[in-house]
Amino acid sequence: MITLRATNERGHANHGWLDSWHSFSFAGYHDPRHMHWGPLRVINEDRVQAGQGFGTHPHQDMEIISYVLEGALAHRDSMGNGAAIVPGEVQRMSAGTGITHSEYNHDQQGTTHFLQIWIIPSVRGVTPSYEQKAYPDAEKRGRLRLVASPDGTDGSVTIHQDARMYAGLFDAGESAKLALAPGRLAYVHVARGKAVVNGHALSAGDALLYADETHVDVEQGTGAELLVFDLPRLQ
Repeated sequence: MITLRATNERGHANHGWLDSWHSFSFAGYHDPRHMHWGPLRVINEDRVQAGQGFGTHPHQDMEIISYVLEGALAHRDSMGNGAAIVPGEVQRMSAGTGITHSEYNHDQQGTTHFLQIWIIPSVRGVTPSYEQKAYPDAEKRGRLRLVASPDGTDGSVTIHQDARMYAGLFDAGESAKLALAPGRLAYVHVARGKAVVNGHALSAGDALLYADETHVDVEQGTGAELLVFDLPRLQ
């Protein structure tokens, strides 16, 4: 079964300094039909205005991935990490026993556009940790490049869950297929552009939820940037 989750069906909150679209229930947006998909708990599409950001706040027992589309996101945390995350990079933070962090757009003119992704871990109470890696466009062009996994395969960042996240860039004539093992779930999110995936014509913000399917088939794209998640079912 493949279910379409259209971009305009997502939750939306505009705080002035932050314009945020929620694929799953988050903060003031609550929809019992969209609480999570397997361990995929949050995909927030955030646009942070110039000179604004998220002040220091806590997290615990969550795998948090930041994927920047435009601009830069300045990160600082209680583990002593401080870095700017830019397009092409993936940041992973395992909150474990507890961390605090802040995220800012220090540019005084441009907007930072990024995806904030939360994955429920399979183990609780781990020691907090941090990773940040770059994946050049050439590695994502016309293919699904593994960027997060439970074991760091192929240079991916490591998460505490039997889940895998892929990123791909697709234009005319480019396609890719990802096989799904029996019993697995999958989730496709169009970060920007347009794509045809398993026969569905999708635009930026659209998503597909997969259950009991054999593959994700990216058939074509126009300026498309996709994230694809291969997920277990939660027990």
